[in-house]
Amino acid sequence: MSYQDHEKAIQGSLNFIEQHLTNELQINILAKHVGYSRFHFQRIFRKIIGKSIAEYIRERRITQSARRLITTDQRVIDIAMTYQFNSQESFTRAFKKVYGMTPGDYRKLLRKLVSKGEFIVSTKNNAPNGWIMTGESPFDYETGLDNRIVHSGNNSAYLRSKDENARGFATLMQQIKADQYRGERVRFSAFVKSTDVKESAGLWMRVDHSSGEVLAFDNMMNRQIKGTNEWNHFSVVLDIPIKSEVIAFGVLLNGSGQIWMDELGFEVVDDSVPVTEQSPTEGLSNEPVNLNFEDNIITR
Repeated sequence: MSYQDHEKAIQGSLNFIEQHLTNELQINILAKHVGYSRFHFQRIFRKIIGKSIAEYIRERRITQSARRLITTDQRVIDIAMTYQFNSQESFTRAFKKVYGMTPGDYRKLLRKLVSKGEFIVSTKNNAPNGWIMTGESPFDYETGLDNRIVHSGNNSAYLRSKDENARGFATLMQQIKADQYRGERVRFSAFVKSTDVKESAGLWMRVDHSSGEVLAFDNMMNRQIKGTNEWNHFSVVLDIPIKSEVIAFGVLLNGSGQIWMDELGFEVVDDSVPVTEQSPTEGLSNEPVNLNFEDNIITR
């Protein structure tokens, strides 16, 4: 089974986890859901996501419980039980490891900020530090940080169209020198959530020579994100040739809709992880066809 098949299976398991965060999630059930053995599932999950299944589920439950602390009046113990913690004490210990304070203190602090209007979703075209928003029609889009819809931690980044008539595309991106990655295989990954994406969205990465020649490229055109989807994990993998000068990467939104990205990764991987580069010959015929145009004649 190929790496892409494994990644697709893990994406299926992530969807299942997202839908059942308040239910008991047993590893053997998750493995069975995607047709893997328990051991194989655990190994593939860690390889693709970078953490164990238990760690991932715990982090997602903590993140969602933090949202409830701010947006509801539920008791801490009830939130803890909802997200499958055995006691308020175990929930508090896990929560403090992520947010550095108890659930009660977090609720008090964040609610004060909410009341002052300081804890809101940004609606300005302010790209996060280190990122730029550009594209074919960036004025039809907006970007910023969102501290209500997150996969882990306190913020995600979003990119969204200003209205349903947005055309062209926009991207939230950055570019870096290729120096320390030359001769390596690099994976750019992220958790992405989407709402009403009409055309397409996806991660992308491009490797350029100093002359402007594109040495490697992938924008997930053969595995586009469309419509409305909960958080899931995606990646692009490229080899960085020795003559590379610049690596550019980011997330792209084509047409109307909104996407969020969180927990991004940019790492060197070994040869067991295949590249996702789009082949310039993909979809091409092996031989010339219909050279006399006779195949187009429609008989009646």
